[in-house]
Amino acid sequence: MTITTGVVSWHRYCEEGLILNLFLMMIQSKNLDVVSGSSMDTSISKSYRKQIIFACIGTCCFVGLASLFWIWMPRGLQVELTDLRLATVEKGIFLDDMIVRANVTPLRSIILDAVESGRVEEIFVRDGIFVKKGLPLYRLSNPQRRVELLARQSDEATQISNISNLRAALEVSKTEHERRLSDLRFNVQQAEKKYRRTQQLALQGFISSAAMEDSEDTLAQQRHVLDQEQSRGLEEIEIKQAGIRQMEQANARLASGLIILNTAIDALTVRAPENGRLTDFHLQIGETVSAGQHIGRIDDPDHFKLTAAVDEYYLSRINEGQTGNVQLSQKIYPVSISKVYSQIMKGQFSIEMVFLSEQPQKLNPGQSLETQINLGDPKSTLLLPIDAFLNDGGGSWVYVLSEDGRSAERRKIKTGKRNNSRIEVIEGLKLGDKVIVSSYAGFGQAIHLQFH
Repeated sequence: MTITTGVVSWHRYCEEGLILNLFLMMIQSKNLDVVSGSSMDTSISKSYRKQIIFACIGTCCFVGLASLFWIWMPRGLQVELTDLRLATVEKGIFLDDMIVRANVTPLRSIILDAVESGRVEEIFVRDGIFVKKGLPLYRLSNPQRRVELLARQSDEATQISNISNLRAALEVSKTEHERRLSDLRFNVQQAEKKYRRTQQLALQGFISSAAMEDSEDTLAQQRHVLDQEQSRGLEEIEIKQAGIRQMEQANARLASGLIILNTAIDALTVRAPENGRLTDFHLQIGETVSAGQHIGRIDDPDHFKLTAAVDEYYLSRINEGQTGNVQLSQKIYPVSISKVYSQIMKGQFSIEMVFLSEQPQKLNPGQSLETQINLGDPKSTLLLPIDAFLNDGGGSWVYVLSEDGRSAERRKIKTGKRNNSRIEVIEGLKLGDKVIVSSYAGFGQAIHLQFH
């Protein structure tokens, strides 16, 4: 049962008790004789008339006081009016936009991470200066890389020596092969001459057929030996040439590894990859750097973008390509949303914006700019200011003041779009209604509020 219901029941009880008491007093004051009929002719005395008059007057006074108490009796939760912020429902032009505080960041940045590990021996630049492409930034020392370089150079030298030996052996084999081929060809020629002479003598009958056959066999044997030497020599040369090719390929891999190692050693002296401003660079001489360690970055000094954190309420209304503007030094610069990062952290998501044409002069990374983002077209509607009541009620209900301004009642409403300063009221309120816009945290689930 609410406070108001309890008060009503108490007043009803008081009124019923007053009527009953008045009735009993009137019966007692008449002093009627119900037993004897003769008393009906007896007149009422003056004292009884006075008692009745006084009783009526007292009853009227009591009823009046009770009515005043009923009127002034508090109804609902007691609240100090001076602790509240009030606002009047107004009709105006709702600008469907939002204002965010955007930070200036470089449009392009190159991250500098250590490729090689080592100890910082020299530092050639300092944080914040403009560097040109190829300018040395710092130098590391790495003894292990030096040892690897010597080992690779030694391996390469050994491989080159082996290739040279193989080539020399191949040349020797070729020479020996040619010599043997020359001897065998000569033997074949001699065997052919002998065979022809033997054949002529055999036709003339000076030698036997057996001698003729021996000459023929000798020629065939010499030709066979020549063919074998030619094929065997070619195979031997091909095998040695294949070995040389494999050695040359291995040597090429060694040379490639040596180039990579030299590059790694050269990388111990780190140079600027592009022109720009060196930032976040805090190395110290003697410091040990690990591979992959963040060293700094190089920012584009001439082109910038804007980054801003936006309340998650606007996530469904923010899209890439939406436009806005930045006002700086009495001049407006149009911008466009280039990226929307929908991941929500601590009730906010991030966006990036780029300048559509020219950008303000003398921008600095980290500088803050108020940026207006257009979400829709302006329209005429009922409006309430943005305040703490939205955090407690979510815009679905408010406390509306009574006409006399002495109390307030909880009422359901429907709200629409909001910007940084106002929220659209769709239904539940009318023009001129006064609403509590401060926090509702201390009101609990109270339906009525009574001011004092």
